[in-house]
Amino acid sequence: MSSYVGFTCSCCGGEHDTLPMHYNSAAPAYWSETVAAHPDSELTSDQCVIEGEHLFVKGLIEIPVIDGDVFSWAVWVSLSPQNFVRMSELWETSGREQEPPYFGWLATELFLYDHPTLNLKTNVHTRPVGERPFVELEPTDHPLAVEQRTGITKDRVQWFAEQFMHSQGDH
Repeated sequence: MSSYVGFTCSCCGGEHDTLPMHYNSAAPAYWSETVAAHPDSELTSDQCVIEGEHLFVKGLIEIPVIDGDVFSWAVWVSLSPQNFVRMSELWETSGREQEPPYFGWLATELFLYDHPTLNLKTNVHTRPVGERPFVELEPTDHPLAVEQRTGITKDRVQWFAEQFMHSQGDH
């Protein structure tokens, strides 16, 4: 896997040392200070429970970059109670990657896309212990799903970086 070192920003003309290949979402879109105060709500780096009813796991949407690298979004996916419990039971179990994928709904809004990403259908594929699950989007015509299937260019990765570095909004 290659690492991109430095780029000239088309927004500010500045030289940046590295081109980020990964972005992280801290919490599901439904998380707020109000739900955080609820006694049955918990947010960890891997899982989230909101008010004891809404269950989420963090995984990676990986997008191939045309030259062989991989760009990723760390996102949250809602799971059914049955799938959340099963995934939790196997969290530290060797061989857990043999489990069939779990259906879920994307619970992260990626604002850099013109179409909403919240509630896209997904399959969550468990990986070996210590690795984040792989989030496979339903193969639709949504731009994010198309990018996951067909890949993106280094220029697209740079565009993401420029938007994050120079945006005025909260992403």
